[in-house]
Formats: sequence, C-alpha cells, structure tokens
Amino acid sequence: MAYTDIDDPTIYFNTKLYTGNATNPTTISGIGFQPDWVWTKLRSGGTEAHRLCDAVRGVTKDLFSDATDGEATNTIGLKSFNSDGYVIGNSNGYNLNSGTFVSWNWLASNTTASNTQGDITSTVSANTTSGFSIVSYTGNNSAGATVGHGLGAVPKWFIVKRRNASGGWVVYNEALGNTKIIELHDTSASQTSSAAWNNTSPSSTTFTLGDYTSTNTSGGTYIAYCFAEKKGYSKFGSYQGNSSNDGTFVYTGFRPAFVMIKSSSDSSTWHLADNKRIGYNPLNYRAQPNNSNAEYTGVEIYSDFLSNGFKLRNTDTDTNGARTYIYMAFAEAPFVTSTGIPTTAR
Repeated sequence: MAYTDIDDPTIYFNTKLYTGNATNPTTISGIGFQPDWVWTKLRSGGTEAHRLCDAVRGVTKDLFSDATDGEATNTIGLKSFNSDGYVIGNSNGYNLNSGTFVSWNWLASNTTASNTQGDITSTVSANTTSGFSIVSYTGNNSAGATVGHGLGAVPKWFIVKRRNASGGWVVYNEALGNTKIIELHDTSASQTSSAAWNNTSPSSTTFTLGDYTSTNTSGGTYIAYCFAEKKGYSKFGSYQGNSSNDGTFVYTGFRPAFVMIKSSSDSSTWHLADNKRIGYNPLNYRAQPNNSNAEYTGVEIYSDFLSNGFKLRNTDTDTNGARTYIYMAFAEAPFVTSTGIPTTAR
C-alpha cells in the first residue's frame, strides 16, 4: 500500500474564504501557517483580476494571472504576512466591501537564500518537504542557461512570469514535455517552443531556459513557481476526457483540496476548483485563472472530489470533452496516512 509523504497537507497548502470590508488594514487569519505565496480572487460583487503576491518579490507587489502585465505596486493590497495569514488594505482586488473572496495559500520556507547551482544565480524560497519553491532570477538571453530551483527533486510543473515588463505566464508541465508550453493567461492549446526550455527537461537542481522573451531576455526580471510531486500531497499530470456525465476518473492518491485543469490539445478556459467554496459533491464552483470574471457555478462543470482522486461529472469541453487535459492538484488529506489510516470520501 502506498503511504503518503505528508500526513497533514493543510500545513503546506490551504484555501481561505472571506468577505471584504474595505477597511485598511484588515487581518486575514486562519490559514494555519505563514504563507509565502497568496493567490486571491474576488468571487462575487464585481469583476477584479486575479492577484498573486509572494514573499520573494515582497508585499504590495501584484501580478495578475489573467493578464500579461508586469508587476504592479499596490500599497493597499497585501501589506504583510503573519504567522497565521496576512494583512490586506482596502484594494478592491483584495478587500471590496461586501465582496466574497477566495485565496489559495502555499508555504515555502518563510526565508530566502541565494542559489548558485545554475548558470544564473537565483533567489529562492524552497520547501523540500512539500516540493514547492519560489524562484527569482534575471535573464541573460542565453539559450541553455540554467536556474537553480532549490527543490532537491525534479519539478513536474513550473510557471514563469516576467516582472519588469509585459510577458506571458509560461507553464512547463512534464506531461507535455520540454518542447511544449502552455500559458496560464491564455485559452490556447499547448504550443511547440524550443525557445522557452531549450528542449531540455529540468533536473533535481535546475531548470533550463532558451532565449524566449517571456522566460529569458537580457535584463528581464522573472519569478517562477516550481513544484515537485509529493506522494499523497501533490500530483501533476494529464488525462483523456470522455465527453460523458460518467466522466473520467483521475487518480491522485489523495482527496483533493485544489484542482486546476486546462485542455492541452484544444482552445479552452482554465478551470480551478477547491474544497472550500462548496463543501460537498458534486462541485461546480470554478474560478477561471485566465480571466477576471466572477465565480462560475454552471451545473455543466460538475465534478467530484473523492478519497483518492477526482471524477468529472460533465460533458463540458473545458474539463471533459474528447480531448487531452493537464492538471495540477493538491491534497486535503492523503488516501492512506503514513501509519496506514485510510481517508474517506467526501
């Protein structure tokens, strides 16, 4: 029986729901740890961009998953991190009065370190237990340049975003391979690109860049969010949809807390589901990382979070058409703990 690497996933990833009050400052607590990466989305009450803030770039520094814009300074956005959450100002993207919000929160190391394992020196906050690191680097426009990620394991998924100018959210996924990219801000299918990763797979110490402007232009500053797979906690892969209400089952080895899906073979919207916005199956509350729309709740996107994976319950082409999809998933609870205790379904 495959036991987990992590018995309590909630000490490394947690979803938080809250209602805005337009008060500066406002403390958001109950995360359970000091997050290093906070991804926030207004669910209702208006339309606001996805806001992504991390401890490596620093507080008040926003990026937007639904836009190619560079980094923006927002002094009334995320103002500080604390041991159980963070403090926000009265920015509408974080704290619209009476608006409902969701934030997805990851723990790295709560510190940063210089990493010289690659050709390009990087600044890294890495958690080798959960397989997550935040990596900041400056590009050199040299095809084949390597960047240290600090994970001590091969990342199966990472996202690179240029900070000091416009640039795409470029996603590496092991299932697509080192000759392909897909973009978080865009609905397009995966594309062949030798310029992004130089047709080279990442190693346990570094990832490799080509000379693509969105990942490695000279003087460009970049942030990368990197993920290695950990048994019972995280899973990154692909599946084939079947266009049936008795949809595809995807084994993860845990009861999911977070699943993000995108068709890699066709144009489609990204879909992001979690275990907090609706606490029972079937789930139909979705955020769409590539646009600023309010939360979508259509019945045609039903899915179930099960004790060992997720099952599609729809025929929607964004998640379960006769297509190929990629996904990233994080756990609420492992299928079997390290001591052999099984997890029940929702």
